Amino acid sequence: MATKSTSKSASKSTMTQKDAARIQSSTAKNSGGQVSKGSFSSRASSSAAKNGK
Repeated sequence: MATKSTSKSASKSTMTQKDAARIQSSTAKNSGGQVSKGSFSSRASSSAAKNGK
């Protein structure tokens, strides 16, 4: 009988500019060069800027 893992893979590390750039690049490639306001990508970028990393 297979069991499901109940642990979440949430990381406690902070968002860096490098992480945000990687996410934004991927989002733009998948949406014709556009990154919409309020998207996960834009929130990641904002978080990285606030972290100052």
